[in-house]
Amino acid sequence: MSCVGFFTPQQLARVRAAAADPRPVSAFTAPAASASKRRRVAEMAESADSLVRAAAASTSLASAEVLTRLAADGEIGVRCSVARNPAAPPNLLEGLARDTDDGVRAWVAANPTTPPDVLAHLSSDTSALVRDVTRWAARWAAPPGPT
Repeated sequence: MSCVGFFTPQQLARVRAAAADPRPVSAFTAPAASASKRRRVAEMAESADSLVRAAAASTSLASAEVLTRLAADGEIGVRCSVARNPAAPPNLLEGLARDTDDGVRAWVAANPTTPPDVLAHLSSDTSALVRDVTRWAARWAAPPGPT
């Protein structure tokens, strides 16, 4: 049972008014990443442990240089982490869209920042998984239609 059922008419009206208000709920913004945090991510990217490198590849604090290096990693999991990172540069995603592993290519298709031309390329991929993810991504990336 929903707690909304216990609201008074006045409370329900306030909830509806708040939902219609386009202003953000909070004006809080995270502080800029410090140089030491970015340095730690770069150090993680050099780890012998592929799980640590994958963690470095998945953070928005990873520089384009770090992501580029990790995109060429021999471990599929590391490349998948780069492919799904929204901070990955478009040219890097374009390169990963040609990866030999269909899981990496599927993560490129699922990445919300993948350029439309890369998605178009992936829509005719040899892997059914990649084509399916590309169709799914195209549905949520498309602007909403009339309701």
